[in-house]
Amino acid sequence: MSAENLVKMANQIAQFFATEPDPVLAVKGVQQHIQSFWTPAMRIELMAWQLERRGENLHPLVQSALTEMGRSA
Repeated sequence: MSAENLVKMANQIAQFFATEPDPVLAVKGVQQHIQSFWTPAMRIELMAWQLERRGENLHPLVQSALTEMGRSA
């Protein structure tokens, strides 16, 4: 899957969780969804995109979720 498609999908997930009033829960929601429903290869590719492009075009909730995922890896 292309990185652009992964970014689009991740941003859609973030838009859903953006309605959560607690930002910590919103980040955890994005993180949990990506960990539960994405393959490891998809997660790795999205994390590489974040590092290479400095989060370009990624919703802030996705950026935070990926940072948290990187810390727990």
